[in-house]
Amino acid sequence: MLQKIRGWIKKGCIGFLVVSIVTVLLFRFVPVPFTPLMLIRVIENKWEGKAAIYSHQWVSITEMSPNIQKAVIASEDGTFMTHHGFDFAAMQKAFKNNEKGKKLKGGSTISQQTAKNVFLWQGRSYVRKALEVYFTVLIELFWGKERIMEVYLNSIEMGNGVYGIQAASRHWYGKNASELTTEQAAGIAAILPNPRKYKANDSSPYIQNRKVKIVKLIRFVGKLAY
Repeated sequence: MLQKIRGWIKKGCIGFLVVSIVTVLLFRFVPVPFTPLMLIRVIENKWEGKAAIYSHQWVSITEMSPNIQKAVIASEDGTFMTHHGFDFAAMQKAFKNNEKGKKLKGGSTISQQTAKNVFLWQGRSYVRKALEVYFTVLIELFWGKERIMEVYLNSIEMGNGVYGIQAASRHWYGKNASELTTEQAAGIAAILPNPRKYKANDSSPYIQNRKVKIVKLIRFVGKLAY
């Protein structure tokens, strides 16, 4: 019996590796149609008796303003262009802040956030974190920075029921993602810590301050040499 269990575990591990690698390779070329979070939000709204708000439209990275790409780098991951999936300095800083009882911060890179959003569920656990590391390594290896940025900006939650930069641009500013100004891009990037709570326009003083900081940081991002 024990031998059979070991055999099942071995087959399961091999199956997972094959399926995960094939899926990552597929999404290197094919648009990601939906994410686990999108599905979870729809189920949550249905469970609570609310309308299932869902707005998502995939666009290529060439249809995204460079301003929004620089804004999320400035806001979320300043070393995105140079790291290999993980910013260990930011992780160490986050760990020390969390130890001191300050507001919890994950220190996750854009690559890690992309891996989590596309392939995994939300929440904090060692299993999910281990899988996040695994998928981060895969997308860094098989996708590269430009594709990671493209998938990230097409997949993340940017408002209540709003996913991806094209839907967010239309929702918040009534324009296409290619037309975003620096200030508008900073407005969207500023709400990413909690996009269902904050507004990119008619913002609270907290978000206004974040916008100003992000606009200043964008100047230091430089050319997006993917």
